[in-house]
Amino acid sequence: MFDAGTSRFLSLVSVSLGLDLDFSAMKIILHSIARSIPIPDGLVMDPMAPTTLAVNNQFMERIGTGLTLLRDHGKKVQKYLLKNAKFEVLKRPWNSVVNIVLIEAKELPDGPASGSGLYCKFKLGNDSHKSKQVHKARPVWRERFNLYLYEENTLEIKVWHKAKQKTFMGKCIIDLSQLEKERTHDVWQELECGFGRVHLLLTISGAHRGPPDNILTTNGYHHEHHVDDKFSWYQLDKNWNEVGELSVTVHGAKGLSAHNISGNVNSYCVLELDNSRIQTHTVRGTCDPNWSKTFTFSVNDVTSTVDITVYDESILQSMKGECLGRVSIPLLRVVNHEKKWYALKDRSKRNSARGHCPRILLEMSLTWNPIKASLRVLTPKERKYIEKPQKFDIPLIYSNLNFIKMVFKYIQNGNESFKLLFEWENQEKSAMALTAWVTFWYFFRMWMTPLLLVLPFAHYWLILRNENQQLSTSCQIEEIDEEEEEVQKDDKTIKTRLNELQDLTFTIKNSIDYICSLLERIKNLVNFSVPYLSYLAVLALIGAAIAFYIIPANYLFMAFGIYKFTRKFLNPDRVPNNDILDFISRVPDNEILKEWRELKVPEPNLSRSNSMKRR
Repeated sequence: MFDAGTSRFLSLVSVSLGLDLDFSAMKIILHSIARSIPIPDGLVMDPMAPTTLAVNNQFMERIGTGLTLLRDHGKKVQKYLLKNAKFEVLKRPWNSVVNIVLIEAKELPDGPASGSGLYCKFKLGNDSHKSKQVHKARPVWRERFNLYLYEENTLEIKVWHKAKQKTFMGKCIIDLSQLEKERTHDVWQELECGFGRVHLLLTISGAHRGPPDNILTTNGYHHEHHVDDKFSWYQLDKNWNEVGELSVTVHGAKGLSAHNISGNVNSYCVLELDNSRIQTHTVRGTCDPNWSKTFTFSVNDVTSTVDITVYDESILQSMKGECLGRVSIPLLRVVNHEKKWYALKDRSKRNSARGHCPRILLEMSLTWNPIKASLRVLTPKERKYIEKPQKFDIPLIYSNLNFIKMVFKYIQNGNESFKLLFEWENQEKSAMALTAWVTFWYFFRMWMTPLLLVLPFAHYWLILRNENQQLSTSCQIEEIDEEEEEVQKDDKTIKTRLNELQDLTFTIKNSIDYICSLLERIKNLVNFSVPYLSYLAVLALIGAAIAFYIIPANYLFMAFGIYKFTRKFLNPDRVPNNDILDFISRVPDNEILKEWRELKVPEPNLSRSNSMKRR
């Protein structure tokens, strides 16, 4: 309660500033001033202080030019109020969240002001955002941010160029009330008062309550349009980019972990499919939220993956960029109208997220045109505008190097196995191989080539067909294997790891050196580094062409196989070899050519020799 003197003082302050403020508002201002006095320089006030006041810029300007007391502490008051105003935005009951992805700008006017130092300013009511500056002839931002929608539905975008002085490039205004909610819109907006276009993605989602009747939406469980008829196989309209439609119902989640001290979770869910991004409303104060929201996505590629992430709306977690859990679901694994619990994973999508068996309940339905989808996979895949920066992942590099080592090892083992077949070490296998080779080339025709490529698919299809084990059993086996691998990894010492890394490095180095040397030898064979071998290769190729012209290819390959398998009987003492590789090994690589290069013979200095003779 204010006494008479305090009330009179507050009245004078309000009149002097020309504002109509109540006593509670002025009390908050004086309270902030009083708190700002004992704080030393270099420190800031606690932004989580209770009861803050969100005021406009006009009020802040009048504080700076008001009474002497407010002018002395104007900077600290302004800093305090502006900082609390940002948190007040999150506290106010906003209607929806407008997610904006600023991609690029095109057709900007030529001149010194265009093409470099460009940035955009977005304003939606009292909420605003400034993009980063780009210094390119064709500006590309690819930046994502959120604006909060209250009563104002007009989004204002201004393009500026900043050099020695700011230059206005143009602006555009978008009426958000005309856009369908909970759906991502790809917008190319023409700039007014200037030239050029701005490319951005707009999504209005996250409403706490149902939207008004005059706003289009896809939320709810009632779908009046017939999606099945629209994407039937015989419906081939002009829009070949849209191959289907995905409906996702987010029922709720359980077992979420609270990352704060209070133990409360203010969770919301974000769904992403390619460049489309929609989020639910926030359910506060529970680890088992219930959203019960249905969203619809346009599917451009049935091989895409829908990413579902659960976030905590707390300010600390938002600054860290951490999530409560996430899961990625390929569209081709969706079972229509099936309610299913999905275990939430951590940020790496490898292990389970923190919490008590965190999981999310989803119900999905996918309808797509098989003809459009089949033709779509032959076109370039849609690129995501917002991508995570690549990191230097040492375990991934080690895994890739180990994979390359295994490939080289399999090639080497396969080569040795073929040599053993030709040398008749196992007579039964060699006889079967010779019979299969001759029979294959006797019946082979060119149209059978695609069928040969089907054989690996048929092999693995039969393997999957014969596997009758349940999914739970296989999951248990995989978990046991993973645990055994972890135990084995833990048992390895540092010395063992270093020895394995050294062996891995040398294996890959020697294999790469051999491949590079082989390619250099082929190049030097073609460019007549050794003319005799080059002419010999030309004559052999011409002779092979004449043979293929006269004799059918089937008989030539049959003869080649018989020759390879009978060399052991014709010359029992021969050394196993490969004729083509032996021929190429006679050609020098670049390192050998450097050793063969002749240096100029230095000529003696005649003047110096004559002077020595005179002496």
